[in-house]
Amino acid sequence: MIQNIFGKPEAYAQVRGSMQNAKIHGNIYFYGMHNGTLVIAEVYGLPNTIEKENGNFYGFHIHEGESCTGDEQDPFKNVGGHYNPEKETHPKHAGDLPPLLANDGIAWSAVYTDRFYPEDVVGRTVIIHGMADDFHTQPSGDSGMKIACGEIVV
Repeated sequence: MIQNIFGKPEAYAQVRGSMQNAKIHGNIYFYGMHNGTLVIAEVYGLPNTIEKENGNFYGFHIHEGESCTGDEQDPFKNVGGHYNPEKETHPKHAGDLPPLLANDGIAWSAVYTDRFYPEDVVGRTVIIHGMADDFHTQPSGDSGMKIACGEIVV
């Protein structure tokens, strides 16, 4: 449906949940426009068990790493920190995006940012965290564990 409205995105990521959050899936689309990027997220299967603690908000960030890999302790360990080419403090990282708001496990979001272009984030990752971003805790907003990840591609 999104592609019918805006055409083909310049980049996208298919997000998948960790083993503990295997029901999470969705797509993130990146459209270049007006000296920045329109980021559209459609995510399904967000966990109801976490929703009671976080008010249905989930941290949402672009990370510097290129691979959604890790280990048993942290299945997305290799995503690195937030995408932050200007070395700003949180929440001024280029990769800091507004939290996703879920309803019955479904989140849909559209946000415009002038902090990056789609081509800047190709080869990086997008992460959904288990808790809402508090917008002040350094270095990443105390948004909890990484529950889903997607690799950004053309």
